[in-house]
Amino acid sequence: MKPRLLIALPGLHAVARGAETAFEQLGVGLSEEGFDVTLMGTGPARPGQAYGWLQGRMVPRERFRNWPSIPPLRSEYRWEELTFVPSLWQAFEPSRFDLTMTCSYPFVNWVLRAKRKAGRPLHVFVTENGDWPAYAGNREYRWFGCDGLVCTNPVYQQRNQERWRCALIPNGVELDRFTPGPAERAAFGLPDGVPLVCMVSALIPSKFPLEGVRAVAALPGAHLLLAGDGPLREECDRLGQELLGPRYRRVTVPPDRMPAVYRCADVFLHLSRDEAFGNIYIEAAACGLPVVAHDTPSTRWILKHSGRLLDTADADALVRELTTALEKPLDAALVQATREDLRARFSWPVICRQYADFLRALLAHQGSA
Repeated sequence: MKPRLLIALPGLHAVARGAETAFEQLGVGLSEEGFDVTLMGTGPARPGQAYGWLQGRMVPRERFRNWPSIPPLRSEYRWEELTFVPSLWQAFEPSRFDLTMTCSYPFVNWVLRAKRKAGRPLHVFVTENGDWPAYAGNREYRWFGCDGLVCTNPVYQQRNQERWRCALIPNGVELDRFTPGPAERAAFGLPDGVPLVCMVSALIPSKFPLEGVRAVAALPGAHLLLAGDGPLREECDRLGQELLGPRYRRVTVPPDRMPAVYRCADVFLHLSRDEAFGNIYIEAAACGLPVVAHDTPSTRWILKHSGRLLDTADADALVRELTTALEKPLDAALVQATREDLRARFSWPVICRQYADFLRALLAHQGSA
């Protein structure tokens, strides 16, 4: 009998953010690995998918940006998650599943654990949005629990392995889509023949997009393509027009156009100092770009020797690194070697196989307990 898995996240089939994309890929890949997979989110069903589908309801986070921040409703993300809970509670029937999975805390985690009986189904939590719930131990985090913790980077694994049954499993990337290729600058309103830095980021304070605008503005003649949206969009646009003028361009594009965004650029810049994983690093590197990013154990683990890593809080050093990256593009041999390494470690078939092994090990452990 196939192991039965429910993956629940409010934004599934509704938005194309990193966690949603990852879980949808897992739904396909784990089905191919012999699991009976059901996803539950709030978007419409997609005919022909390998997994089953349950549709719930939510109020999008954008509606809550001016709502109060109170524990445990600390942000618009938490308010959004709370609106998903009634339909999840109604649709989730524990006897139909052997395992559940989410990366959403607190409410989805609580519901999936509260309805189970005698410890079944097993619950797996993925650190897509960070590992704080797994180790904080205070406030609402004291009620966190799981039977297996998927750590998306080695720092999370080291921090949590003594308390939870952990597996180090990164996100995957569709490396057949993210490839080097000709730039389509005209399609994005960008000129040819100019140095161009690309940023792909949610426009929120923790990603430091304003610092990115300032850094590119210090590069003579360089243009910035900023792909993203979020609460800081107006501030980014205002600063971009002030410092860069026609050298600034911000876009939002559907997921199928993201490879074209990377191919427009000469350098990729990302300034977040605490990424749970960072698919954007792999996507950019797979497209042949030098990656300028904050130096952390996780970025070193992901990029190995293909990243240009530094303390991005040092504005002068950041400008120097961007200048060097623009002046010294990667040669074809290094790009090819980087792609081969990324395929061996981060292609979705590799990642889904690691998930399948971990989930089966959890079931086997429970059966022998």
